[in-house]
Amino acid sequence: MESSGVASHCNNVSSREKKTKRREILEKKKANDELIKAASSEKSHLVYFQPFCHYNRNGLSVFIESGSGDKLSSSVKKYIQNLLKVNMEVVFGPEWSTEEKVKCRDMVSSEARYIFVHEAPNATVDEKPPGKGLGKFLMQLIELIARKSCMGAVVLTVQKANAVAINFYRSKLRYTISSISPSRVDPLMGLEKSYEILCKAFDHEAKAILEGSV
Repeated sequence: MESSGVASHCNNVSSREKKTKRREILEKKKANDELIKAASSEKSHLVYFQPFCHYNRNGLSVFIESGSGDKLSSSVKKYIQNLLKVNMEVVFGPEWSTEEKVKCRDMVSSEARYIFVHEAPNATVDEKPPGKGLGKFLMQLIELIARKSCMGAVVLTVQKANAVAINFYRSKLRYTISSISPSRVDPLMGLEKSYEILCKAFDHEAKAILEGSV
C-alpha cells in the first residue's frame, strides 16, 4: 500500500509539472504572438528612426522610406515581382511557378513591411551601389527595428553561391549560420540545398534556439 501511495504521489507531481510546463509554453506563445501583432500593426517603423531616413555618405545620397504590402503601387509590385524572379527562379527551378504564386501573395500581405531606397522622393534606385556602406546602414536599421519591436533576433536567407553576401553578413555584421539552417540540421541534406539561414540573436533565449553550439 505504501509503495502504491508513493507511486500515486509521484504521478500527481509529474502531472502538475506537465500542466505547469504546458501553461508556461502557452503563455510564452501568447506573449510572442502579441509582440508580433504589435510589430505588424506599426505602419511605419521609420518614425522612430528619423536619422535613418536619409543616407548621405561616400558620394551617395539617397532617401529611405517604409511601406506595407497592401499599399504597394502597381509599378512597385511589378518591380518586386521581377526582382523575385531574377533572384529566385534559378534556385527553385521547376518548382518556381508554384513558389512564385506563394511569394507574390506574401508580398502584398498587410503584414509585409518594406524599406525602399530612392535617389530622390518617388524615384527608385535601380542599381546596387557597392562599397558605399548603404547595405550595412540598412542592416543596422533593420536590427534597430527588431530590437525596438522586442524581437529576439534577425533571421535571413542567403544563397551559398553569393560569396560576397555571405562574407558581408558573417564577417562585417557578425551573423552566424543558424542551427535551423539545413547544413546544421542535417549536413547531408545541407549539401543538397543552395542556401544558408543566418541569424543574429539579441538575447540568451534566442541564442539558445537559433544559434545553439557553433
